[in-house]
Amino acid sequence: MEQKALEYVQAMQTILNRIVEQEMNKIFQAAEIIANTIAQDGILYTFGTGHSHIIAEDVAFRAGGLVPVDAILEASLTGHEKVRQSEYMERVEGMAGVILDYYHPSAKDAIVIISNSGRNAAPIEMAMNAHKLGMPVIAITSLEHSQGTNSRHSSGKKLYELADVVINNHCIKGDAMIKMDGLPMPVGAGSGVAGLFIMHTIIVQATQYLLERGIQPPVFMSGNLDGSDEYNNSLLERYKNRIKVW
Repeated sequence: MEQKALEYVQAMQTILNRIVEQEMNKIFQAAEIIANTIAQDGILYTFGTGHSHIIAEDVAFRAGGLVPVDAILEASLTGHEKVRQSEYMERVEGMAGVILDYYHPSAKDAIVIISNSGRNAAPIEMAMNAHKLGMPVIAITSLEHSQGTNSRHSSGKKLYELADVVINNHCIKGDAMIKMDGLPMPVGAGSGVAGLFIMHTIIVQATQYLLERGIQPPVFMSGNLDGSDEYNNSLLERYKNRIKVW
């Protein structure tokens, strides 16, 4: 009998291969936007509700990651404390604008919004409000899921319809992929692994673009390496009054 863990591994490998085969041009576009943002002393904001906030958070204050990355982590939306509450709060209209205003972004900044379904109010309105400020919007989403469900926002729009660059994570509708006899619902979600893969691929490419322009990329050293405190503190000093997640 085939082990279901191996079936999951194979399913994830298929998704990652599809991303490489079909989304790299979009990833290059996203990296170019981020390189432009860093080059003009802007901030890259990341945002996701529910489990998507993990992807947003993973590139902030990260070893090998760009320094001017601010993850927008609103506790009522992330679900890291009250999961069921966040499931309902992300559907409430009007929250995203208030949250984004707190960060005081401008047109020289950019934002990556992660939402597997792309149908709830918070990510949709985050994109809308970012555009009002002139910020480029990058979306990481499942087109299969988003195009197969109705919007929960009064505009009828979904995230992929509001972004400048849309990167499909190639996850299936419902996210979970592995079916088992005797269990009515599948297990093994793919969007977390796929989203992290996409995010870090974008950051690596943006860093290369900066170097090619002759710009020294502000990149964190691992805090567990000797000499890291001195190196990282100089970077923290440069951005300390502008990054709220710190």
